[in-house]
Amino acid sequence: MSERDACRQLIVDTAKDLTHRGFLSATGGNLSVRITGEKAFAITPSNYDYLKMIPEDICVLGYDLTPLAGDRKPSVESAMHAAIYQVRSDVNAIIHTHQVYPSTLAIIGEPIPALFDEQVRFLGRSVKIIPYAPSGTGSLVKTVARHVADHNNAYIMANHGALLFAGDMERAVHNVLVLEKCALAYLLALCTGKKPDRIPAYVREIAFSKLRKDQKKYEAENKE
Repeated sequence: MSERDACRQLIVDTAKDLTHRGFLSATGGNLSVRITGEKAFAITPSNYDYLKMIPEDICVLGYDLTPLAGDRKPSVESAMHAAIYQVRSDVNAIIHTHQVYPSTLAIIGEPIPALFDEQVRFLGRSVKIIPYAPSGTGSLVKTVARHVADHNNAYIMANHGALLFAGDMERAVHNVLVLEKCALAYLLALCTGKKPDRIPAYVREIAFSKLRKDQKKYEAENKE
């Protein structure tokens, strides 16, 4: 199986898994993976049911969005994915979801501070809010590219949903689950009316340094 074919199969398998788990529904959200050895990525098509998807439905695009494989129209957020891959050389997989709890924080403009060791170890120092811009627009692409250069692996897109990165798709899925836990716990804590405690700053920085170590490994591999 070629690298492209393997990436397309991986996206199909992952999209179906996330749909069955309830993190994707209908045609909302999108997934992509960087193709090793090419300035290209594979991404889900636009407005197509994840549970009906087969590898041939997955689009392969150059970073300039030149179509390289697949007959379907690529996701409306393809330019955003391309920009992220160019800004973040440590990122090899991107998952954009409309999962409920982070989406709730997205509509009240509430970022998630460093609440858990695990959160910082995999998602970053905090889960920040990326300011709103309409889906599929150049404005969104520029806004996202500007905000994701801080090496965090999870973001909340205002009035939109969640954006998660990793060095591989397995870890990206793991990050979806970690974000869901953190978002739900934070929302419940806010409902108590009490101020949620954060982990100590020195613990946060130790956990974040472990994340950066992983990221630097992928950065080096992608520059080879």
